[in-house]
Amino acid sequence: MSAPMGNLASLAAAVLQPGFVGTTPPEWVRRWLGEGLGAVVLFARNVVDPTQVAALTAALRAERPDVIVAIDEEGGDVTRIESGPGSSRPGNLALGAVDDPYLTEEVARDLGVELAAAGVTLNYAPDADVNSNPDNPVIGVRAFGADPALVARHTAAWVRGLQAGGVAACAKHFPGHGDTRVDSHHDLPRITADRARLDTGELVPFRAAIAAGVQAVMTGHLVVPALDPILPATLSRAVLTDLLRDELGFHGVVVTDAVEMRAVADTHGLTGAAVRALTAGADAICVGGEHADEATVRRLRDAIVAAVVAGDLPEERLAEAAKRVGQLAEWTVAARADRTRYAGATGIGLTAARRALRVTTAGVEPLPTLTVPAHVVEFAPPRNIAIGAETPWGLGAPLADLLPGTTTVRYAEADVPADPAAGAAGRRLVLVVRDLHRHDWMRAAVARALAGHPDAIVVELGLPVLSAGRVHVATHGASMAGARAAAELLTGVPA
Repeated sequence: MSAPMGNLASLAAAVLQPGFVGTTPPEWVRRWLGEGLGAVVLFARNVVDPTQVAALTAALRAERPDVIVAIDEEGGDVTRIESGPGSSRPGNLALGAVDDPYLTEEVARDLGVELAAAGVTLNYAPDADVNSNPDNPVIGVRAFGADPALVARHTAAWVRGLQAGGVAACAKHFPGHGDTRVDSHHDLPRITADRARLDTGELVPFRAAIAAGVQAVMTGHLVVPALDPILPATLSRAVLTDLLRDELGFHGVVVTDAVEMRAVADTHGLTGAAVRALTAGADAICVGGEHADEATVRRLRDAIVAAVVAGDLPEERLAEAAKRVGQLAEWTVAARADRTRYAGATGIGLTAARRALRVTTAGVEPLPTLTVPAHVVEFAPPRNIAIGAETPWGLGAPLADLLPGTTTVRYAEADVPADPAAGAAGRRLVLVVRDLHRHDWMRAAVARALAGHPDAIVVELGLPVLSAGRVHVATHGASMAGARAAAELLTGVPA
């Protein structure tokens, strides 16, 4: 017997994870929580400081005590909870460069403790992608590295740490977004690896995450012909049910990457992508990075109900998805009650960032120490859309904190002058780059600057594929923790 229409609407609302605008819950979110909405997701626009976030999540729980409050907080370059000041923890690539799984676990536990205190219960992290393509425009420093075994051990450590801190982890982007040249925010990537390569590459970290007890897995909007020649993973039963569920043995919640992303929305539409994802085996639909309003959520709920009524989405499949979301909610309630057993390691983020620094010198020994104000030139590539536009980055500010009087200029491709180092005026020049290997204009500008200032120090805040200059410092990410660590190194401030 089919469920009454009201119950179907409640089941449909239970599987949605929408975003909203504002630093307090809008009236419509409060109302929907009373009508079955199972989760919400927070973005940087919802965050002022930890006290405000704690008040926001308390207001949500006043409407529904077991509401899942999600956030996309990877640490490092991709931060929401610290979108204003920048992350006090290094990201995955830095942790992979250190390659100390215990350190990775402690950093993730520290983050979990902070998120749990703010009332967050699900984190869309860690990024479990193997960044095997250094030209990848969207993963890069978000991955632990390019070696599947390394990525696997740190993915597992990150999952253990975050969940010990009281927050459910969500490994992404299944079955692996590392070997792409296309950003799925804009278009549909294609992974051409055969099944044997997937088994020894992309899938290795996800197997490790599942073994570590990860509570959720996020789908990737990408086509993998070895698994499904037509449909992107988010919409593919072969990927989500046959592979992830039946073969890999994952029993937790499968959550989609944002369904408004063009990789799926352009072809299937917002509601079509949501219904197809649920039919394929997804349990929760993430939406609201761009469409953060009640009308969108209503459209999705009504489309899911209509699909059940029309027979396009089996009612049993929707009920199963809602049940899994409910089980995750139960886990988060228990984790919140138990989190007082754990405490973060004070200053662990900066400690990790210091350990991740790598210095390359060409005939320069020892490493030069800056003792007077420097001139910093920062080269800004096009923004990775996963990284918030509001998130600060760069070396100029932390260096000026330690060397008052230090000056900084920042150039994008369109405004680089013929002499990028013109403002140095006899000062030591520091050139700051992000993914130097990916940008011809940046390499040309650095070469011009080095020609006139061969003693300039080059600091790479992205993927350190190229080593430029006589002194090259790699932070393995653009977090504020990494920038602070690099500033300390260059000025000789004791650790």
